[in-house]
Amino acid sequence: MNKSEIGTAIAERRDTLDITQARLAKLSGVSVHTLSNLETGEGNVTLDTLLKVADTVGFKVRVGV
Repeated sequence: MNKSEIGTAIAERRDTLDITQARLAKLSGVSVHTLSNLETGEGNVTLDTLLKVADTVGFKVRVGV
């Protein structure tokens, strides 16, 4: 998956869970701005940030090839 696809998947999961960006950001411990960048595929988020958000929405992340 590329970063745009990851962002879209997270946004869709957030919508399914019926939570706002602000709520997900707070639960994940990241800023709303960072979460917005992640969901839109813009900017460069750290792996740590991706893992925090993914864990909060119930996604498992595989790192590597």
